[in-house]
Amino acid sequence: MRAFGLRALKWPFESKKLEHIMAGLEQHQNTMVVAMQIDQTAEVLTINHKIDLSKLPVAKGAAFNSQANEYVPRCHPRTRLNVLAGIYNWFEDPHGKCIYWLCGMAGTGKSTISRTVAEYLTEKKIPCASFFFKKGEGDRGGAALLFTTIAAQLVQQLPCIVPHVRAAIEADMNISDKTKSGQFEKLILEPLDKCEGQQSTIVSIVIDALDECDLEEDVRLMVLLLARAMEVTSVRLRFFITSRPELPIRLGFKSIGDSYKELALHEIPKPDIKNDIAVYLEDQLKAIVQHYNMSVETRRQLPSQWPGSKDTERLVDMAIPLFIYAATACRFISDRRLGGPKEQLEIFFNSHRNPKSNLDATYLPVLEQLTRDLKGGEKRAVITKFKEIVGTIVLLASPLSITSLANLLAVDTEKIDRQLDMLHSVLNIPLSPDEPIRLFHLSFRDFLIDKENFDINSFWVDEQETHQMVMARCLKLLSTDNLRTDICDLRRPGALRLDIEQETIDTRFPPEMQYACLYWVHHLKESGGTVRDHDQVYDFLIRHLLNWIEALSLIGRISESVGMLDNLLATIDSEDGVEISAIIRDIKRIILINRWSIDEAPLQIYSSAILFAPEQSVIRNMFKDQIPPWISLLPQVQSNWDACLATLEGHNDWARAVSFSPDGRQLASAASGGTIKLWDPATGRCTATLAVA
Repeated sequence: MRAFGLRALKWPFESKKLEHIMAGLEQHQNTMVVAMQIDQTAEVLTINHKIDLSKLPVAKGAAFNSQANEYVPRCHPRTRLNVLAGIYNWFEDPHGKCIYWLCGMAGTGKSTISRTVAEYLTEKKIPCASFFFKKGEGDRGGAALLFTTIAAQLVQQLPCIVPHVRAAIEADMNISDKTKSGQFEKLILEPLDKCEGQQSTIVSIVIDALDECDLEEDVRLMVLLLARAMEVTSVRLRFFITSRPELPIRLGFKSIGDSYKELALHEIPKPDIKNDIAVYLEDQLKAIVQHYNMSVETRRQLPSQWPGSKDTERLVDMAIPLFIYAATACRFISDRRLGGPKEQLEIFFNSHRNPKSNLDATYLPVLEQLTRDLKGGEKRAVITKFKEIVGTIVLLASPLSITSLANLLAVDTEKIDRQLDMLHSVLNIPLSPDEPIRLFHLSFRDFLIDKENFDINSFWVDEQETHQMVMARCLKLLSTDNLRTDICDLRRPGALRLDIEQETIDTRFPPEMQYACLYWVHHLKESGGTVRDHDQVYDFLIRHLLNWIEALSLIGRISESVGMLDNLLATIDSEDGVEISAIIRDIKRIILINRWSIDEAPLQIYSSAILFAPEQSVIRNMFKDQIPPWISLLPQVQSNWDACLATLEGHNDWARAVSFSPDGRQLASAASGGTIKLWDPATGRCTATLAVA
């Protein structure tokens, strides 16, 4: 009673007092009901918010603070002070350019600065989205998920854009499949521009290593799109971009005039770079001494000032202007698998015999440890195994764990472990064999495959030869019982993919299997090889083509099949590949017509897709034994394919006009209801929907 401000009541009750008490209790009850309704409303809003986010596919590991980047370094507190101050001032300048381009050659510390900037903005409570491109890291290697990833991060920080992003998704449920320009406009530009009363709000977007985006066309497009940030007036939208000064990027920035601010790291005065590298090295060497001395008895400990000013100065001079050189040297010196710091430093110095470049000086000392004191056959065997294992790691389209790599290459995990034991200074090798191996820096890959190093680097990796080897391993892995009809035991042609437990798919398709399904064509293309009738690719397709398409559907990647088939067609020998060319063209037509049904129900590739193909279809005749036996009466179908490659479906009204873009890469269709749709003619995919008033 006291909780409601009441005292104990005594009999007999007074009616007025009782009425007053009852009214008070009723008021408190109403208050509690309203509070519960508010809680429920908030919960519903949260659920709706989550539903929206689930429709924005995100590139795993792309954000600066993702788990994949947890131990990646930031700038030392006493380095890059002038560079960082200039960047921070640009963000806060209300009259600043909308883009800041930080460029520099490999290893100059661009990504470290990017992470430091993103961390600073986050600590200052400035809304910040980030996307760190990384070649060979799956979705981070391309721009397909760039804008959906950025939008997903922004809606968690800017409540004002949530309803507008939600409206864009509801207006087009397939917006994540649309053109990059359409996504940028609908998910980022328009929602931000509709944030009223936020003119003083800074919205920052950090895009790192744009040069590692896999398509040059995407790189140029990104620069053109990001320059549209000036169109947003409701907030101060700022893009911080880093990259190497590659030609496509330079041309892209040149095309947008004076819309950006530029700083080239390799043009910073040498004394400033030397000071920063010296600060970094002195700090790292001090930590190496401390860690080493803690692990050994007193008589073996190093002096606190080791290695002394002379050797430290020598390391600094050797490192300029590459921070990656300094970082690699410190990892090498501290690696106890190889020896003590004193011995390692001596080896590092002695390994520098007139290197041709800074990258040679960075990585040759590490690699030469693998063959030290070895001669003849033993040395050749070590180098051959290195090229097979490490060559594969640096050329993978998406990183694999030791376990998955062993299964793909048909090599014992122990052999891979032994190969990697002495490479911890250049490869990020996790303790768990089921976590992916990553490169510390892309420059290690560049160094290994640089053709100019062929004469001085015995560890040189033949890029095309390695791609050919990985492609063959992928097909061998897929050609076993790993691929078979109805691999998930669905048993019903109409079974929906969304009803399959993810655990079932992951069990049937471990990482190396998914990798082989997705990237064998990529490795074939990069190998520069030619496909002919009755070769390994031909043999794989005549046995497992439909199984492969089923697998792509099960792992949710059937939309990529048409592009893979186009790449495959481009590799076929025009004279000796007549049969395989017919097979690929035929399956492409089947997928274009049946893509949606195969995507929803994977087993449809064996039933309706073949059943309704023309009588003379190459695929129908190759795989007619795959038609379910319970179908006793086959439908009447046309004899041959007609001129129709695919039907584009999506308009609710009659389409009244169609037109191709000048380059033939897009098709626009206008319906009588005032809707315009843009299509990709190669795949039949709708890329954008426009409403015309």
